[in-house]
Amino acid sequence: MVDLKALLSECDVSLYDVETANENKRLIYRIYIVKPGGVTLEDCEKVSRLLSPIYDVEPPVNGDWILEVSSPGLERKLSNFEHFSNSIDELVKITLNDKNVVEGKLIACDDEHIEVQSGEEVAKINFTDIKKAKTYIKW
Repeated sequence: MVDLKALLSECDVSLYDVETANENKRLIYRIYIVKPGGVTLEDCEKVSRLLSPIYDVEPPVNGDWILEVSSPGLERKLSNFEHFSNSIDELVKITLNDKNVVEGKLIACDDEHIEVQSGEEVAKINFTDIKKAKTYIKW
C-alpha cells in the first residue's frame, strides 16, 4: 500500500482529500492537495509525475481510471475533523440530516461539535448531524 501522505510531503504539499468519481463514463481517482500560500499548477504536475509510475505498478482503484491532482479550491468540501479545524474563521454552509441549512462563520471545532456564528446567534452542531458541509466565499 502506498503511503500517500509521505509521498506528498516529498513534493512539499499535504493531502487534503481523495475521492473517486465517475464522470462521462470514466473513473477518476482525484487527489486534493494543499500547502501554505496555495497550490500551483506546478505542484499538481510534480505530484502527478511522482505518483503516475507508482500507480502504474500498484493502482489505487480497479479497472480503467485517470489520475487527477488538484487543489480543493476556495469553496471546498468539509468532510472530516481536520477539514473543519483548518477552516476556523471561514464562511461555511452546513446541510443537516434533517435538511435544515446553517450558514455563517465557523468559529470553533472540537472532537464532537462545530460552532457556526450567524449574526449574533451561535449554532452548536454535532458532527453526526451533518449531512454535508463546504466553505464558501461571499463575493
